[in-house]
Amino acid sequence: MRLPPPDSPLHALMTQFPRAGRLDWIGLRPARDVPMTVVETAQAHTGAGLAGDRYAGGSGKRGATLIQAEHLPAIAAFSGRDAVAPATLRRNLVVSGIPLIAFKGQRFRIGEVVFEGTDPCDPCSRMETALGAGGYNAMRGMGGLCARIVQGGTLRVGDAVHWEVVA
Repeated sequence: MRLPPPDSPLHALMTQFPRAGRLDWIGLRPARDVPMTVVETAQAHTGAGLAGDRYAGGSGKRGATLIQAEHLPAIAAFSGRDAVAPATLRRNLVVSGIPLIAFKGQRFRIGEVVFEGTDPCDPCSRMETALGAGGYNAMRGMGGLCARIVQGGTLRVGDAVHWEVVA
């Protein structure tokens, strides 16, 4: 999604956030159909992905997957559970305090790493097994965001999440 021209009132609305977000959780998927590895730090490689994740070295369009912490209780409620652990949903990064949808087609920074939101991270059929019957639909609209890594570095739980100004 392209931003409106800088002198547009809509541009101002789309680039103003009430506060920074926070990186709450990091998980790596070492291979298909294996449990996620929860880590406190991860290395993000430009144009590739997260070291130790099965998608590292791919097209880069899905260098990392992110989900909104605020959506976890809603997904749990829709799937008839008390709670859902981030690893169950198989996203790499859980962020809170800032709306991920605002980063689709935009650059954003988590700590020292710069990302570009590429596509919604729609749920897959595995959610029927992970969350039970209807799990796919319980997650629809709240699956998060896929992002490419524009500038690599180290991610740390607790890092701030900001919209990145592109000159």
